[in-house]
Parts: sequence; structure tokens; C-alpha cells
Amino acid sequence: MLSLSDWVTTLSLVLGGCCSNAITLEHITSRYPNAGILITFFQFLIVSLYGLPKQFTFNDPPESKHGPNGSVSAPGTSRRRWIPRLKNRKIPLLPYFIQVALFFVLSTLNNAAFAYHIPMTVHIVFRSGGMIINMILGWMFTKKRYTMQQVASVLVVTAGIIMTTLSASKPKSRAAEVNTRDTSLYALGISFLSLALILSGFLGLMQDWVFARYIAPAQAKAASDPAEQSSWQEHMFYLHTLALPLFYFSRDNISTELTRMSSSPPVFLSLPQSGPLAPYGASLVVPSIFVYLLFNTCTQLVCVIGVNRLTGRVSSLTVTLILTVRKAISLLLSVAVYGGQGNLEMWAGAGLVFIGTIGYSTGSKPKDQKEKKD
Repeated sequence: MLSLSDWVTTLSLVLGGCCSNAITLEHITSRYPNAGILITFFQFLIVSLYGLPKQFTFNDPPESKHGPNGSVSAPGTSRRRWIPRLKNRKIPLLPYFIQVALFFVLSTLNNAAFAYHIPMTVHIVFRSGGMIINMILGWMFTKKRYTMQQVASVLVVTAGIIMTTLSASKPKSRAAEVNTRDTSLYALGISFLSLALILSGFLGLMQDWVFARYIAPAQAKAASDPAEQSSWQEHMFYLHTLALPLFYFSRDNISTELTRMSSSPPVFLSLPQSGPLAPYGASLVVPSIFVYLLFNTCTQLVCVIGVNRLTGRVSSLTVTLILTVRKAISLLLSVAVYGGQGNLEMWAGAGLVFIGTIGYSTGSKPKDQKEKKD
């Protein structure tokens, strides 16, 4: 049970971090629509750097002593060492590699979709439809059964996604050749988001299996051993760190986008007037888009930490409802800050998606397994 202070902290991380991340993401991609891979790289990098210290230890693993009759005693006190080592993993590397491949590709596809004229409003609503894929895959591979309310809710969500997608598919240009080009780009972007949804469903199946096989027993051990680290910290670290080498294949795109961003209008940042730099009256001049990139990277870290804290402490129903509220707030902020994206058809579709999501969550069976992803 979360205390009041824990609720305030966790909700601040989720709502503040995720919503502000969506705003900065829209600002960057509206000016640099091909920067999706660059943004994904920095997001993965900061999460890896944040989790790195928690995965190292200066203690050797405690050794169990063998008695004269072959019995094994409890592990003794671990010894200190000069060179740090990685802590023992609760999950083998192979399940991590599979999850990393899926997570990397779907994250890249989601951010790359901005280069194909996908508005942030459609992006938010479309990604809220993951339960459709989860239900189909759950029925096909894990023999899950769903209530009539869940099935009806998924149909409502499907109708909402179709309505929202079509509402933004009409190109603004009047020239026929431009219309055709814009529509083709938009369709390609939607196909990226659709593929990402399917991969997200398979990732969910893999995470459910990993949770039942490795994380649930580890959580039981952590509950009895305060020194044991939380499983979500290990999972978050390896999921992002093992994906970093994959960005090598996109190094040209990352380098090109960094070069383009460096030519954005400069912004002057004044350094503190007290301390060792005070006599110099120092100031810093950086391209303005880098400031937004920094905010986006930091708020992504806050968002990831908040969501992982949330999933580890409350029921899956509460998680789904809070994340639905978060997406609704992000949608409203997107329209309020940038404007010009909302119409009656889009709002009706978004409303159907959020109503269907809540209906699906409240219609779940009491023994449904907890889901661990956004």
C-alpha cells in the first residue's frame, strides 16, 4: 500500500515526466521530423547511465560453506574487492536479448513515424490501442479468455483509433500531386505505428513469461531481504543498455541530425553569478534545439522511473487508469500548446479510445496477471 508521500512522488514522476516529455518531443519532431532515432538514442543512453551505478558492487558474492558430511551451510559474509563487478542478474541474458530486439525496434518505429506527417495527437491515440493486439495474441498463444465487457471495450477502442486516424489523413495541400504524396507518407507512418503495436504485443507476451518465471520469485526474495535490489531496476537497465550497440547501424543518421540541429538559432545561458565562475561573468551559447533535446532526455528518464515505480507497487488496474489519464493530459496539452490539430472527428475518436481503455481495465478478471508495460 502506497503512503501519501509515495503517491505524490510517483504521480509527479509519471504525470510530470511523461506529459512534459510528450510536449518537448513534439517541439523537436515538428522542426526535425527525421530526428526520431537520435532522440531514441539519447533516451536509451540516459536511462542506462542512471541505472549503471545500481548494477555494480564492490562485494564478491557470498560463498556457501560445505560441511564434513556434505551439507551446505548458509552463505557467509561477502568479501570486499578493489574492482567493481556487475551484480548477479535475476534474469538470464537470452530473454533480455529477445526483449531488447523488440523494444529497440518498436521504440525506433514510434519515434521515426514523426517523419511521415503523423501528428502528435494521432500518435498518442494510436499507441493507446495496444490492448487490441494484446487480446489477439493472448487468445492465440496463451489461451487467455476475456469477458464480454473487455471484448466490447476493444471494439470501441478499435473504432476510436480508426476515426482518429482518418481524421488526420486528409492532406492540407490542394495540389493533387502533393495530396497523393502526403497521403502516401501518412499511410507509411501509420504502417510504422501498426507494426510497433504488433511488436509491443509480442513484447508484452515475453514480459509476462519473464515475470512469471524470474521476476515474481525474485520479488518474493526481495521482500524478505531489504538489501536485495528491485527487479524493475535490473530490467530497466539491461533493456536499455543492451540496445545501445544497435545504434551503431544508425550512426550516419544520428550524426546528420546532430549537424542539422547545431545550426538552429542560438540561445544564451547565463552561468551562476556566485561561485568560482563569478569573476568571469561567464555565459554559454548553445543551439536552442539542444535545450529541448536535453529536457526531452531528462523527462524521459523521469517518466521511465515513474512508470516502473508505479507498476511495482499498485495493481494493474490502477496502472492502466493512471496511464490512460496521463495520455489524455498529453493529448490536451498538445492541442493547447501547439493548437490546430483538433477537430470533432479526432476528439470523438480519442474519447472512444480512452473510454474503451477504462472499460477494458474495469472488466478484467480479479486473477488477471499484472502487466508490466506502457
